[in-house]
Amino acid sequence: MKLKPYPKYKESGVQWIGEVPEGWMLLKIKYIGNLQNGNGFSEELQGQETGEIPFLKVSDINNPGTIYLNTSINYVSTKQVIENRWNIIPVKSILFAKIGEAINKNHRKINQLKVIIDNNMSAFIHYKKFNYKYVYYIFKEMDMNDFLNVSAVPSLNMDLLKSYKFSITLNIEDQQKIATYLDTKTSQISKTIEADKRLIELLKEKRTALINHVVTKGLNPKAKMKDSGIEWIGEVPEGWKIVPLLKFLESKIDYRGATPEKVLDGVFLITARNVKGGKIDYEISQEFVLVDQYREIMHRGKPRIGDLLFTTEAPLGEVANIDKENVALAQRIIKMRGLSNKLDNYYLKYFIMSFSFQNHLQSYATGSTALGIKASNMCFLRLLLPSKPEQIEIYEYLNKETSKIDQTIKKIEEKIELLEEYKKSLIHHVVTGKVMVTI
Repeated sequence: MKLKPYPKYKESGVQWIGEVPEGWMLLKIKYIGNLQNGNGFSEELQGQETGEIPFLKVSDINNPGTIYLNTSINYVSTKQVIENRWNIIPVKSILFAKIGEAINKNHRKINQLKVIIDNNMSAFIHYKKFNYKYVYYIFKEMDMNDFLNVSAVPSLNMDLLKSYKFSITLNIEDQQKIATYLDTKTSQISKTIEADKRLIELLKEKRTALINHVVTKGLNPKAKMKDSGIEWIGEVPEGWKIVPLLKFLESKIDYRGATPEKVLDGVFLITARNVKGGKIDYEISQEFVLVDQYREIMHRGKPRIGDLLFTTEAPLGEVANIDKENVALAQRIIKMRGLSNKLDNYYLKYFIMSFSFQNHLQSYATGSTALGIKASNMCFLRLLLPSKPEQIEIYEYLNKETSKIDQTIKKIEEKIELLEEYKKSLIHHVVTGKVMVTI
């Protein structure tokens, strides 16, 4: 199948729609199907593993993979459906979130079984004269954020959604042709994206393995090895020492305490969320504290370039070196500085990033919902210590090699972003009649 413009277009009369193919109509959502809200469920039904009818939650549609839903981990019985007068959603309906942050994800699913849905979801049940996959792509092209109620908790305004106008062909054969074409093309794009995502995971695994090998075995493949006597380290080069981490720190400052007042502008506050993958990500979370309060907030010790940040909880064990001094540090972060003649801060970063140390760290972690390490348990952490010149060689080598891997990952991520944009644009142009599918 190929794409080309339709022979003739006409003005739709709606500015944001523009021209539509001759023969197409403008219709509101309510004229091609019904919107059905979900049901409220008592707590005891939230995890019922047996029953005749699948019961779906918002989490079931948040998977960006397949567009179809044909399984569930929660069920209700036919008797319960009858007694509670719950609405059964017929097959080939379009399911989407109607309340909460899940709306922003804009995921859509088509159920291949009769299901019950909870009251955080809605279903669109199309009229039989419309091809269900064609209708699915119409919904896929829509941005549900355009139909939000103004409230603290995001929720869809169903009246706005029902009145949404779009251009549509009533020719069922054309609908099928469009659906088949988009199925084929989007599937091809999605497979490429999934392959690229898998490649990124493999590169990240390679990066982790490289760091772990170098900080535990060194750079010289011919170096004489010795048994470390510690299971999680194994053999290490002769001359390397296993020492208590804390004893080789010039300073260790824990910033646990009162949460500082947050403002819209001021001194950047580095939180545990900003420390990720060995770097400080200033985009992932942007919080600020008052300039006048900076001295008080940082009275335990201001950061210096190269100081190591270590997150103690949510997440545990992320590290990065300070690259700006005019920043404040939040709770759940410890600032470390190695003894200048014994321990290099940049080597320490890579050692902590190794999966050998991360497993060691996890063994002293506590907590049920979010793992963290107590200050009293830090004394049990061990450090593998080469000579200072070897440490510098190691971090310079790892800086160079991991940067190559990171650049490759960045290029693949940019490719994925372009493919996602292309897929979105393709659906828009085909569904709205900007281009025609021909055999």
